[in-house]
Amino acid sequence: MSLFEHLGEFRRRLIYVLIVLIIGMIIGLFMADPAYNYLMSQEPVNGMSLHAFSLWDGIGMYMKFALVIALILVLPFAAFQLWGFVKPALRVKEQRATLIYVPFVLIMFLIGLAFSYFVVFPMAFNFTTKVARHLNLEETYGVMQYFSFMFNILIPISLLFELPIVIMFLTKLRILTPKRLRKMRRLAYFVLIFIGVVVTPPDFISDSLVAVPLIILYEISVLLSSVVYRKQLAADKAWEEEYGN
Repeated sequence: MSLFEHLGEFRRRLIYVLIVLIIGMIIGLFMADPAYNYLMSQEPVNGMSLHAFSLWDGIGMYMKFALVIALILVLPFAAFQLWGFVKPALRVKEQRATLIYVPFVLIMFLIGLAFSYFVVFPMAFNFTTKVARHLNLEETYGVMQYFSFMFNILIPISLLFELPIVIMFLTKLRILTPKRLRKMRRLAYFVLIFIGVVVTPPDFISDSLVAVPLIILYEISVLLSSVVYRKQLAADKAWEEEYGN
C-alpha cells in the first residue's frame, strides 16, 4: 500500500471508532439513570444533598456518565481497529499474539476504574471535606461539581492502567524495547508522579497512594516487555536457523 492508501485505511478505521463512540454515548445516556442511582446510593454521597447551580447541570451530568460508559465500549473496539491497521505488517504468529491484547484493554480499564473509585476517590473526597470543615465552611455541593471531581480522578487513572497493554503491544511491534524503557525510567517516573499529584489532593499520602501503583505498573510493563522481547529474539533466531542458509 502507498502512503495515501495507508492514510485512507487509518481514516476509515478512525471513522469506525468515532461511530462506535457515538453509539456508546447513546447507550450511555440510557444507562446513565441506573449508574447515577447506584452511585448516589454509595458512600460518601448517600447522605448528601446535591444541588443544580445551572440549568445545564442535569444535562451535563448525563453527558459525563455517557462518556464514561462509551469509553468502556469503545476502548476494546479501538484496540481491535489498531490491531487491524498494523496486522498486514505482522507475521501470522505475531498477529495471533497481538490479538490477545484486545480483551485485556477492557479488563485493565475496569481494574483502573475500580481502583480509582474505591481507593483514590474516597481518599481525595475525605481530604477536601476535612479542609472545608476545618475552615468552618458550610458544605453545599452541586451535582456537576461532585461528578466532575469524581470523573476527573477516575478517567485519567483508568486510562493509565492501560500502560502495560500499550507497552507490550509496542514491544511486539518492535517500536519499544526493554532497554529503551529502562533508559526512559526517570522521565516515566516524573510523568507518573506529576499525574499522581495533579489528580489527588495536595498531600503526600494521597499523592503516594496514586503515584506508587502507577510506578509499579510501569515496572510491571518493563518486565512484560522483557518477556515479549526475549520471545521475539528466540523466534528470530529460530527463523534464521531455518531459512538463513
